[in-house]
Amino acid sequence: MCGRYAASRRPEDLAGVFEIEKWEPEETLEPDYNVAPTKEVYAVLDRPLKDADDRRPVRQLRTLKWGLVPSWSKTPEGGARMINARAETVHEKPSYRRAFAARRCILPADGYYEWVTAKDERELEVEGKKKRARKQPYFVLPADGSVFAMAGLYEFWRDRTLPDDHPRAWWVTCSVITTEAEASPLAVAPADGPHALADIHPRMPLMLTPDRWDAWLDPARTDVDDLRSLLEPPPAGLMRAYPVSTAVSNVRNNAPELLKELEGPEEGTLF
Repeated sequence: MCGRYAASRRPEDLAGVFEIEKWEPEETLEPDYNVAPTKEVYAVLDRPLKDADDRRPVRQLRTLKWGLVPSWSKTPEGGARMINARAETVHEKPSYRRAFAARRCILPADGYYEWVTAKDERELEVEGKKKRARKQPYFVLPADGSVFAMAGLYEFWRDRTLPDDHPRAWWVTCSVITTEAEASPLAVAPADGPHALADIHPRMPLMLTPDRWDAWLDPARTDVDDLRSLLEPPPAGLMRAYPVSTAVSNVRNNAPELLKELEGPEEGTLF
């Protein structure tokens, strides 16, 4: 899954990486080292500009709320639970299938956090029982330091309790697509810890390599079978992971120090 990530790159940097044509300076976000559900996040998308005569798709950097609210939802309360969409079923789930066909985006990140799940704890998770053990967080990122481009979906939701001209009449929300975690060895693994992403958690965000960006963002591509071919996991051996402070477990903590690599798991945590 993806429940927390880091996003510290500036809009100017992202514009160069993704060939952004349009972004609004007033939507600039502060670097966020502990992005949590319901926060505003950057998203790269191809969409015609509002009120423009030219209806060609324009590569934009937008700020969206993380936690997708389907257009047909009566209230936005469920958005905080809809932060992830499974690659295996995204094309058929009522909450995601329309967005999958027409509103796809890339959510740029430095990397994501995941808490290691020991074997016994994983069994409790599967059974739906509460996990009690203190867990060791790991930061997962591309080994070459490039942008972690997570496949995402976005959706529009109209708040019918507000007038049309109200600035909050429309919500634009998003979700991260996840896939099975890689079982192959990490490009760089901690000496005392997991050697594959699957050792940390059974799921991971679906990373899109640059050769898939244009196809994924193209709103003209609507054939489901064609789009599903873009959900293949990236080549193995592109990622690294390292332990970080358990301070990241508290969403109120937000500083560059959260990304600092520890020499090993903190005392009392699991692996």
